[in-house]
Amino acid sequence: MSVLPWVAGFLVLLVGIMLSIALHEIGHMLPAKKFGVRVSQYMVGFGPTLWSRVKGETEYGVKAIPLGGYVRLVGMMPPAPEGKETGQGMFGRLVAEAREQSNEEVRPGEEHRAFYNLPAWQKIVVMLGGPVMNLVIATVMIGILIVGFGQMQVTTTVGQVSECVPATVTVDTADDPECTETPVPAARAGLEPGDVITRYDGTTVTDWAQLSGLIADTGTRTVPVVVQRDGAEMELTVTPTVVEKQVDEDGAGEPVLESAGFIGFSPLQERVRGQWSEVLPLVGDGTWETMKMVATLPVRIADTARQAFTDEERSVDSVQSVVGVGVILGDGFAVLDDMTDKVAWAVGILGSLNIALFVFNLIPLLPLDGGHVVNALYEAAKRALHKVRGLPRPGPADVARLTPVTYVVFLALLGLGGMLIIADLVDPVRIT
Repeated sequence: MSVLPWVAGFLVLLVGIMLSIALHEIGHMLPAKKFGVRVSQYMVGFGPTLWSRVKGETEYGVKAIPLGGYVRLVGMMPPAPEGKETGQGMFGRLVAEAREQSNEEVRPGEEHRAFYNLPAWQKIVVMLGGPVMNLVIATVMIGILIVGFGQMQVTTTVGQVSECVPATVTVDTADDPECTETPVPAARAGLEPGDVITRYDGTTVTDWAQLSGLIADTGTRTVPVVVQRDGAEMELTVTPTVVEKQVDEDGAGEPVLESAGFIGFSPLQERVRGQWSEVLPLVGDGTWETMKMVATLPVRIADTARQAFTDEERSVDSVQSVVGVGVILGDGFAVLDDMTDKVAWAVGILGSLNIALFVFNLIPLLPLDGGHVVNALYEAAKRALHKVRGLPRPGPADVARLTPVTYVVFLALLGLGGMLIIADLVDPVRIT
């Protein structure tokens, strides 16, 4: 099989991630400049600079490693409190160096333009600007997917009549059916591809979920079926057979089989365009599900590692790195024939990826945006308490003291990201 779909998948993912990151950093930069903070650099990527241009007081550029980006806000950390001695040891040196690097760009007489001098609410706006930008991107992409392309929905139109009755009906039945009888009831009844089922056993059919339930509950009774064929209504009779059908999973994630009526045809799928009113609820649902995943991230990462490096099957909802997302994009490009479907597939995945970036950046740990938000909230609470107690207004929160924690979190994220990349190379989640 050609590798071109996967190459295309990774290229689309790379471009999508870089654009998302570039817009994320704009979300930080614009409010920072609005509030008077000097922004010395806006960079897409890390490592050596490939191209840059100074416009006004900001250097804009692209770096060699396309795996991130940043804006340099002058004065992120306040100077050491007056009279406070520099700490000793490795951690003390880390804190001192962080303060020095943060303040070396603060020009004499422009201390008021340092980020640390912003009111707490402005700091929160600046730090939330990036994640909110990702949420806006996700909303636009999901809107394009729902309203522009439409979602694939199963219809009540016969797509293909099965060749035989399988012993059990599961998600893998179509790949390797174990036949028990031929022909299938649908063929004996005279159902043909293109027939639109409008009534089943006297009940008007409105969607596939309803029809599927009616068929499952029929048992082996002979029932009338009304279809539209070539613009005309036609009444047929069908006698379903009974098979063991996978309907759900138990609490342990094991398949549950139940006896159900079976006719033997695959419904046709088609794109159905939605309304803009559907977009925000879908984004909300996606955000909530992502938040639940992040809340259980340590457990999910452990499960992913166990599945990837043992004989256990990799779960389709396991945590993935950018490599895993690229594989899924490539799988979609490989199995989808229509270019519209390929583009819609990419738009949907990039929309979901931006929801993940929104939620992940809100984790309340430095160096993530959520950590800076928590620090600003602490500063606001401390100042409010001092005001109530009639005490002098305290200075900015000394975020530099958290530098060792920032390094630990950064290294942990780097290690976990590396482990997930290896897992996705060894045992990626596949959709084919």
